[in-house]
Amino acid sequence: MTITRRRLLKTSAGLLAATAAPRFAIAETAAGTGTVTSLSDGSLTLPASMIIGDTPMDQVQPILDKYNVSSEAFTPPCNLTLYQDGERTVLFDAGSGLEFMASAGHIHDSLDAVGLSADDITDIVFTHAHPDHLWGLLDDFGDIAFSEATFHIGRREFDYWSDPETINTIGEARVPFAVGAKRRLDEIADVVQLFEDQDQILPNVTAIASYGHTPGHMSFMIDGEAGNAFVIGDAIGNHHIAFARPNLPSGSDQNAEEGIQTRVAMMDMLAADNVPIIGFHLPDGGMGRVARDGDGYVFNAE
Repeated sequence: MTITRRRLLKTSAGLLAATAAPRFAIAETAAGTGTVTSLSDGSLTLPASMIIGDTPMDQVQPILDKYNVSSEAFTPPCNLTLYQDGERTVLFDAGSGLEFMASAGHIHDSLDAVGLSADDITDIVFTHAHPDHLWGLLDDFGDIAFSEATFHIGRREFDYWSDPETINTIGEARVPFAVGAKRRLDEIADVVQLFEDQDQILPNVTAIASYGHTPGHMSFMIDGEAGNAFVIGDAIGNHHIAFARPNLPSGSDQNAEEGIQTRVAMMDMLAADNVPIIGFHLPDGGMGRVARDGDGYVFNAE
């Protein structure tokens, strides 16, 4: 697939308030044959060690200091991508729901803020099956929260989390992830649409393999006459260490080496082609571009 250098047109950016909830960033741009909007599902609070892993602190502390990020805990935002082309209303990932963290699971408030409800979503495309991306598939009663949607997930990702043996091999810390993923994927197993790397899964939406964070993690290029945008999911998981030192392992990647290979290749491509991105855990709604910065890279929000 050829990636063009079309300029991403920023049409609006702002903040909206939700009742008794954090303020949610919303950013909108033209892409494909319609518009892409970044909707907040809230945020997470994670021990910094989950990202830093075994990397010596003397390698990452200067980066954290530069970005004024705590070395004790990270509080990444959760940005879901909404793509509307006049015929479809596509949501990339379903958010956390209310079973993961109290600070997340607010996608329905964000949908309401832009005049939509869960029933307006025609398609949900999953980057991967970690809790903050998948668990919002079910509502408080254990029913499908997006009853009118068609669901799409990469075959490799679906097979991994649906395999009963994953619970025994994933490692103790991630067993709840495996249990929660299987429960939700079982609910849609008979109707989910599975796809492969490079498949055009919807008009103007192409799947791009970005393995490492999970075994079947996918990113997506939305490309068309209005412009293009690259939905990266968690392939680039933060705006500081991942950009400054993409060759460092991330403790959140299930396959650290594969995650490095994906991240380095993706950074190189995004910077060289000036491709606009939407990152699930990047600041300011997650919309921006990757630029080279010395031996590393930097995220420039737009």
